[in-house]
Order: sequence, then C-alpha cells, then structure tokens
Amino acid sequence: MDNVIFAIWLATFAVGAVRYILYLTHMFQQNSYKPREYGEWLRVHTNVGRLLGKSLYAVISLPLVVVGSRGCMITACLMNGMTILVNKPHKAKKPLVYTPRVKRLLATTGIVWALALLAIAFPWIYMGLQGGIAVRLGAAGLHPLFRNLGLVLLLLFLLQPILLLLFNLINHPVELAINRHYIQDAARILREMPDLRIIGVTGSYGKTSVKYFLNTLLSAQYNVLCTPGNYNTTLGVVRTIRENMKPFHEIFICEMGAREVGDIKEICDLVHPDYGIITSIGPQHLQSFHTIENIISTKFELADAVPDTGKVFLNYDNEYIRGHKIEKSVVSYGIGNGPLDFKAYDIRVSARGSSFRMKDENGTEHEFHTKLVGSHNVQNIAGAIAVAHTLGIPMEKLLYPVRQLESVPHRLQLLRQGDRIILDDAYNSNKSGFEAALDTLALFQELRILLTPGMVELGEKQYEENKEAGVYAADKCDYAILVGKEQTKPIQDGLLEAGFPQNRMILVDTLQEAFQMVNAIPDERQKVILLENDLPDVYA
Repeated sequence: MDNVIFAIWLATFAVGAVRYILYLTHMFQQNSYKPREYGEWLRVHTNVGRLLGKSLYAVISLPLVVVGSRGCMITACLMNGMTILVNKPHKAKKPLVYTPRVKRLLATTGIVWALALLAIAFPWIYMGLQGGIAVRLGAAGLHPLFRNLGLVLLLLFLLQPILLLLFNLINHPVELAINRHYIQDAARILREMPDLRIIGVTGSYGKTSVKYFLNTLLSAQYNVLCTPGNYNTTLGVVRTIRENMKPFHEIFICEMGAREVGDIKEICDLVHPDYGIITSIGPQHLQSFHTIENIISTKFELADAVPDTGKVFLNYDNEYIRGHKIEKSVVSYGIGNGPLDFKAYDIRVSARGSSFRMKDENGTEHEFHTKLVGSHNVQNIAGAIAVAHTLGIPMEKLLYPVRQLESVPHRLQLLRQGDRIILDDAYNSNKSGFEAALDTLALFQELRILLTPGMVELGEKQYEENKEAGVYAADKCDYAILVGKEQTKPIQDGLLEAGFPQNRMILVDTLQEAFQMVNAIPDERQKVILLENDLPDVYA
C-alpha cells in the first residue's frame, strides 16, 4: 500500500513540477530570454510572494514524504494536488510559444533533473543489482533512497527559478550559433532583393497601429510585407523575412521594438532601413531603460540608420521627438499647432468614427473619413499618410484605404457586445495613450465606465504617472472600476484628489469580478466601457 501511495505522490509531484517549470519558462520567454530582465522580474515578484504561492505546496510536500509515514505521504499527495492547481495554465495575452529554443531549454532542464536524480539513485541501483537489495517501503518507513531523492527534488524545485538561467547559459553557445545562422540567412535574402524598400517603424506606443495602417495604405499601389503581430524583435524580424519574404515584394514594413539600449540598432544592422518613422516617445519600460534619455537615444537609433538618401518621419506632436534634432531629411506630421509637413486638422470625432482634412504639397485640401475613433488614431493615420504619399501614392488614391482601416485589436478597438459598447485599449501601457482613450470615452453620451488595473513597468514614475491618469479620468467617466486594491492606489488617490465621488469608485481583485460589477451598476442607460490597460502575463 505504501508503495502505491508513493507512486501516486511521485506522479502528482511530476505533474506539478512540469507545470511550474512551464510557468517559469513562459515568464523567461515574456522577458525576451534576457537574463537581466528575467532577474528583475524574479526580484520584484518574489517580493510579492507570487513565486512562493506557486511553489509553497511542493515545498511542504517534499519534507512530508521524506518523513515516510503513511499519513504524511497522503498529506504530501494532497499538497501536490494544490501545486498542480495553483500552477494551472491560465489564458494569457501571449501564451507560451513552444519555439525550438523553448524546446531545447525544456530538454536541458529535463536532462539536468534526470542526471541529478540518477546520481543519487545510482549507488542504490548498483547495490541492488550486485546484492539483490530490495528497494521498497517497509515497517521502518521510507527507504533511504527515496528520502535522498525527495531531498534532491526539494532542492531542484526551490532553485528552479535560478537554475533556469543556468540552463539557458548551458544552451547559450548553441543558441548563438543557431541565431547567427538564421540572421545571416535573412541578411542573404535581403541582399538578393536590392530594389526592396524597407521602412522601419518604432515608438514607445502607436508603432503597431501605424504599421498596420501603413500596410493598408501602401498596398493600394505596392506589394507589401509587414512584420505580423508583435514580431518586433531581431529574431521576430528574421523569422518574418525567412518565412514570408517573396521576390515580388516591393516594400517591407519592419516594426522595431526595444527594451534596452541597442535593440533598435541591432535590427537596423540587419535590415538597413531606407525610411524610418518614430511614432512617439514616452516613459515606457523604465524598469529596463532606467531613464527617458535612454529611451530617446534608443528610438533615434532608427533615424541614425536611415541613409542620407532616405527620410525620417517624425511625430512632432510628441515633445521628446520634436525636441531632438537630427542631421537627416525630416518629414514632420501630427495634429497639433505649428508648421508641419503633413497636418491633420478640422478633426471631428464621434462614436461612429472620425473625419479630418489634410493638404498635399500643392496646398490642395483632401477630406478623409475613418471608422476609427479618437484623435490619437487620426494622428497615427496622419503618419501613415505622410509615408505613403512621400513614397508616391497620390492623396486621392488614399481616401478609400483610409476609410477601410480597421481597429488594431486591443488598441482602442470599438466592440459592441449586446447592449453595451467596449473600447478595448488593453494593450496600452502609457499615460499619453491612457489620456487619449479617456478623451474618446468622454465623447459618449451613454453611461461611461473606466475599467483598469493601471499602468506598470514605469519604474520610479509608476505612482506619479498613475495618479496623474486618475486625476485626468475624474471628469471623463461616470464610474471607475479598478482591478487590484493595492496596485491601483495611485489612481484612487488621483480620482479622489480631483473630486471623483468615492461611491462611484469600485475596487475588485480580478477582471472577471470587474465585469460582474459592470452588470450590477444600477443605471438604465447604455453602458460604454473603456478597458484601459491590461497587465502583462508576467503580472498574472
């Protein structure tokens, strides 16, 4: 009977351990496989007890099974069940992708675990083969072999968050060689297409929207390839080129993301952009960039890479961009005051969409209409129009593509669900975008509800930025549902400071609970919900 219980314990422990390892691997992937960022994530999240909560039951289980009594072993099995439960995969914004690199990392993890256990078991196995020693549970309790294995498993489980970095280091030479091969192959493909025009797109926010808008507008005249989804790292760009680039493509739109100084330059050294567009600069990812100056210099790595024969398109509504002078041919765009090469003006925004006017280089005025809502969408469209027109597409030929533009998922995407409207801005994570989304919410005459967990990854500015967003939101919404009582404390402070009624501020723990509270609000008017920001998976 004891052997059966031990077998059950071993099987349940293995399932829990695999789930825990997959969770840590997912977080490592979300941190771009970068040890420093992953280490920072470990430091922050260990402090709040997240990892402790996912490993605690296994930590309790292992000493119990080492004791060896039947009661302790049964309790240990129950603890393993809790480990499986708390490490149950949840629906993620960016699920774990089983890339070849992840598979290699998991294989290394499995091999090291197996070798460690084999090293402990080998002497007992050898003695058993030589002398016929029975390895079983008896009246004296758990066999010493199993106790030793339990202790090793405990050590491996406790150290797994750190061991993952060691396993990554073991794989590092192989990963470097593989990545080098892929990068060289992508560079070869680009060299074989000398007439291909390459446009780099970067920014703290707005770059994904501009990429998709630009893809739609340029497709009116050219064969265009753009990096899909969030493929904005070096390897994401490499994969796009190797899997999707065809000889007939005339333009390649390359989104460039960054979390550290030098990330944009690394992508530019691969693709050598002919044109670049910088959509915005703001205090985003300050945990890794540390200063706004580092963010500015990193984004302008794109401008540095554009040749003198090319052009750099800059959003002059952004003070950081406008204030950074470069020795390049600059094309400015925006919706603000002052002289601009491409300016959207006479902007009219409603729940049905937006309209605006722009002039071409001859002073001819053109009126554009779009299904998208919000002035910041008009700003991004203006940038896309500036690039498309500069690359030879007449303004009148852009009227229809602008009208056909669709919302980018989770970026102020207007959704209708039954009798309510949702403004899904879940992928936003900066104050400027937050305020622009609130401005859009304020346009509605219906019951306006702000639903948000606040902004993260803002370093020392996190409290200040969230509080300012709370102050700004006070007269833009009728109800504020805040996800995370402690996390949203700065927004609460900002709302109250601006005179927002406390009885219309609802604090909840989960997004599911938040939508339940939306349904419970006693108001007969149609509800418009701004889903502003959503925590990255590393916070889930």
